[in-house]
Amino acid sequence: MKEKIEQILGEVKAFNAESKDALEAFRITYLSKKGVIPALFADFKNVAPELRKEMGMKLNELKNAVQEKVEEQLQKFESQHGSEADFDMSMPANEMKGARHPLSIVRRDINEIFEHLGFTIADGPEVEDDFHVFSALNFPPDHPARDMQDTFFIHKAPDVLLRTHTSSIQVRVMEQGKLPIRIIAPGRVFRNEAISARAHCIFHQIEGLYIDENVSFADLKQTLYHFVQEFFGEGTKVRFRPSYFPFTETSAEMDISCNICGGKGCNICKHTGWVEILGCGMCDPNILISSGIDPEKYTGFAFGMGVERIAMLKYQINDLRLFFENDLRFLEQFELA
Repeated sequence: MKEKIEQILGEVKAFNAESKDALEAFRITYLSKKGVIPALFADFKNVAPELRKEMGMKLNELKNAVQEKVEEQLQKFESQHGSEADFDMSMPANEMKGARHPLSIVRRDINEIFEHLGFTIADGPEVEDDFHVFSALNFPPDHPARDMQDTFFIHKAPDVLLRTHTSSIQVRVMEQGKLPIRIIAPGRVFRNEAISARAHCIFHQIEGLYIDENVSFADLKQTLYHFVQEFFGEGTKVRFRPSYFPFTETSAEMDISCNICGGKGCNICKHTGWVEILGCGMCDPNILISSGIDPEKYTGFAFGMGVERIAMLKYQINDLRLFFENDLRFLEQFELA
């Protein structure tokens, strides 16, 4: 038995695996349940008592040699796989895969247009209190928007809710009292609405606010006219219609000529040739007063638009749910940058 162990030990020490498969075969040959080492240990009972100590030491030496060989060879393959010799730094990079989400693209483009006009980007919490979402914006206590059918209130905290618009960011900026103010407030908002091709309980807004001395409705119109020409292209027609919002007076909704049918009439514009894209108006004096701003000295305008609606017009998408389903067939159509 001694000669057999020494012979096997010599074979183990001389072994050099050419591949991981060969190394695995070596391990199985010697260390598996039916391998060489377990067979030798099973035969150990037949060794004469006076030789058992010596043979036991030889068997342990052989077993340790096999285990060390397996570990040594495994490290060799791992080091070769990660070595610079196997990696050519001059090779071109793999083609980049992926795309930006269309909402991210549209939000970026809108932000850039208003940043060029001197607007800065402001942010605020998505979980808000009643004052910043409603009260500070001139919503009376019985306004329908406060109803649970429209707003997600936090259970057991009736004054805490998920913001229904990013106007709450405007209130927080006004409270800081640093005038003049010229900001846009992009962000995610939440309303308790049934999900359909035209509505969702989660969507995105970009709202703007400009407060300074002698700000007029003409300034508002010119700002939004510039945005439309930059985003939708020169020649896009604009019209303003009287409207009502609790936080603006005078209030208006702004339409653009349908960029899908060219103003001739289609299903998207309901055959009118016009598509409404945002609401706007002059800041109600009560809004300024609630934030500590003197309405005798300062005036301002505000506007707000839904990012999804703008994206649907830009890319001619007819189902709002596509923005939230993460379907790669849809997302891969958009640019990477």
